[in-house]
Amino acid sequence: MRIWKNTDGGRSDGALDHERLNALINSLSDGVLATDKTGLITLSNSVALNILDTNSLNGRNLLSVFKPIDKAGQAVNLQTAILQGPPSFTTSDWRLRYADGSSINIFFSASQVRGGFGSNSQDGLVLLFRDITQEKSLEEEREEFVSVASHELRTPIAIAEGNISNVLQLSEKANMPDSIKLSLAAAHDQVIFLGNLINDLSMLSRAERGVLALTVEPISVPELVGSLEHDYSGQAQRKGLEFKIHLSPDVSTLNSSRLYVREILQNLITNSLKYTDRGSVAVGAEALNDGVQFSIIDTGIGISKSEQSKLFNKFFRSDDWRVKKINGTGLGLYITSKLVKLLNANIEIDSELNKGSSFKVFVPNLPLPEPVKK
Repeated sequence: MRIWKNTDGGRSDGALDHERLNALINSLSDGVLATDKTGLITLSNSVALNILDTNSLNGRNLLSVFKPIDKAGQAVNLQTAILQGPPSFTTSDWRLRYADGSSINIFFSASQVRGGFGSNSQDGLVLLFRDITQEKSLEEEREEFVSVASHELRTPIAIAEGNISNVLQLSEKANMPDSIKLSLAAAHDQVIFLGNLINDLSMLSRAERGVLALTVEPISVPELVGSLEHDYSGQAQRKGLEFKIHLSPDVSTLNSSRLYVREILQNLITNSLKYTDRGSVAVGAEALNDGVQFSIIDTGIGISKSEQSKLFNKFFRSDDWRVKKINGTGLGLYITSKLVKLLNANIEIDSELNKGSSFKVFVPNLPLPEPVKK
């Protein structure tokens, strides 16, 4: 029989485990805090001490030492956000302000610790956070550049589009050679593509900076769907597609943002027309659960199951060769997902490769603004 000798000066296994745990968390580049179920800090590392600008944390209440503020500079209610919140929580929108008036941006993550497998009791929290001030600064500079560039490019692109459009019309009357007409048409298409790209970048910049203004107003759904039919039926006809409208008789008015609801539907219809070569694109609307459910159903190329989860990612474009041959930025559906979230809406997709796609967007009625008192 082999006899193991204690070579650690009689220290217990528990003491060794605690030392190893401390060594491990102090080697991390993120600040680490662990609390019990009452919010008392039971474990911390040196990075947490440094970020929170204090000499000790263990035994103190989390609410007394960790006081983040949100984008608007308001104190975050930690009790609601994490102590009584969901099992896991992550944000990059909080800041910490110091006594001298300076502040830093932080990435923050909190996870509840359970008593054991299958247990519903919360034993405490594990918190991770780090200083992301530099990353935020670079991100803000990038967004500012995109915003300024997209604004400055609008005018020259609009002038170029107008002039090429005029020359195209003159070329028809002057009986110019077909080669010139085709060249002008190709140039016009590319300028339109650039214009759409600038619009997408501008919308993206505002969405990511959180400065999208939400104006809630009554929207006539039949009128909205009718205007979409007017705008897109010609494009569908030129591709030999049937453009169908299915408007439920019980749908009338929706209280939401006319601009953003239309933008969402436009993005989805444009995609359906772009990736459907034969068959139809159908737009529908029906009243549902104090809101309206819109649907855009096509008989296009469809989306594989493996790519559906990535569909709303920024700059994502399918590997399908039929998608690659068509101009696109991968921003339309990403912006759509941002607008859906802003409207407290919900979007679902059902698609099968080579059989078409169905998008359903439920937009709830939002409270109308209070009338201005005279």
